[in-house]
Amino acid sequence: DSVNFARRRQTEIKHGRIAQLAAMGYITPEITGKLPGYLSPSAGLKFADVPNGLAAISKVPAAGWAQILAYMAFCEVSQDQSAGSAASKGDFGFKVLTSSDPLQKTKKLNAELANGRLAMMAIIGMFFQDGLTGSAWGEWALYTTSPLRAFENELGIQ
Repeated sequence: DSVNFARRRQTEIKHGRIAQLAAMGYITPEITGKLPGYLSPSAGLKFADVPNGLAAISKVPAAGWAQILAYMAFCEVSQDQSAGSAASKGDFGFKVLTSSDPLQKTKKLNAELANGRLAMMAIIGMFFQDGLTGSAWGEWALYTTSPLRAFENELGIQ
């Protein structure tokens, strides 16, 4: 059914974009460092005090989460994304990232779809690694209590 396919493709594009942002959100502070100043001046919480990854969830104040959710809602409702609209197909009119040429536009949107699929797998891997070791960049050799190492020294696993 073409209607269901279009809806699922629209959802896949959205999830891919979110996953790309999430993966960059994991990587960027590790490479560039954190912003100077305060995340919450009233709470005395500096950006540097917030750990990377899943540990940040409990450190960000409720007002910060409210701002994040409000921005997500704004992004969701600020443009018509109903079935059949250009936005439902991933085109938000920003021709720097897409193109006026239909062939180039199709090529770029297909590349975005592939990159989004990769990012979805990447962020799930980062979440798993972070949950298992406490860091998305955990040193596997130092994590000796992993349940994934349960049968490492038994026959047949060499």
